[in-house]
Amino acid sequence: MTSILDLPHDAAVDPDEYLRAALRWHFSPATGSPFWLERAPALGFDPIADIAGFDDLARFPNLANDLRAARVEDLIPRGYGPHPDVVGVFDSGGTTGAPKRVVLLRDWLQRLLAWSSAQLDRHGVPQGVNWLSAVPSGPHMVGPVIAHQTALRGGLTFAVDLDPRWVKRLVAEGNATEAAAYGEHIVDQIGHVLHSQDVGVLMITPPVLERLARREELVKLVNDKVRAINWVGTQMDPDTRHLYRTEIFPGIALYSGYGSTMILGNASERPGLTDDDPCVYDPFSPHMSFHVVDPETSQPVPYGERGQVVMHHVSKSLFLPNNLERDTAVRVPGPDGQIGDSVADVAPVATFDNEAVIEGVY
Repeated sequence: MTSILDLPHDAAVDPDEYLRAALRWHFSPATGSPFWLERAPALGFDPIADIAGFDDLARFPNLANDLRAARVEDLIPRGYGPHPDVVGVFDSGGTTGAPKRVVLLRDWLQRLLAWSSAQLDRHGVPQGVNWLSAVPSGPHMVGPVIAHQTALRGGLTFAVDLDPRWVKRLVAEGNATEAAAYGEHIVDQIGHVLHSQDVGVLMITPPVLERLARREELVKLVNDKVRAINWVGTQMDPDTRHLYRTEIFPGIALYSGYGSTMILGNASERPGLTDDDPCVYDPFSPHMSFHVVDPETSQPVPYGERGQVVMHHVSKSLFLPNNLERDTAVRVPGPDGQIGDSVADVAPVATFDNEAVIEGVY
């Protein structure tokens, strides 16, 4: 019999039953990870016996900062055996302090890609075309995952690497001229690919897309070749989205995701939004869930109000609850059956872990 943790991504599951199965997996000595088994005695409760449903995740401490120094092998559940199928080890952005690290396992990647591909279909993003991906690669998760996504959907990936840490350092040191030059360097590389290759989807960050939109030659190439623009990273306001859709890139599908390495993936823009609507993101529930809270009290803010985003990841490969993210958002009711909140108008906090948050190019 297939475990509830291994069911297809679109299978209907009871979310609390799913959570309890995940906790049995992660906190049983034979299957759990050393990371959680070592910390379980200090929790003050029994995760297997005392956690009944998703509302009880608030009892867990936020241990995301422990991932800055944790031995990555200790994050892999023992139930995967001596030779787990590891796709890669990936860092958080390192915006505030040393980066956190997670391990991406093959079974979660396949589940994430199946769900994400279905979301792309809902937004009219074509299959069987090549992607030009101008996003972070290297230690970051987004670039490598998109290469797998493109292959699944029948295309090839052209990559333009983007180093957000370097740009944030330049900005922090007041080197605005060098930071701008780096942005133009990225756009130059995008131009080389657009001139010479067949590109159906452009994946890009809003600051780089803004620079590209200033170059008439590249705007024409995008309109001639590209059928969808998938933007990720920093926020884009409704007026800018409307301008891109109606005047600069008319007829091109404009779609976005809101991701975090700490949830091993991204939430998807809600289909059917008008140009007047804020960009609303619905997570891959119950594997990923959001709560929008008052950071002083940890209590949910009213719907329609802004608060700080708390993320939970619950899957066979990783359990990471109560991660207070460096983003604020407006709390929005989720679709029927979704665990937790949806989020809109995502924006960075000014400071996080006592350090200034700098967006740069991502």
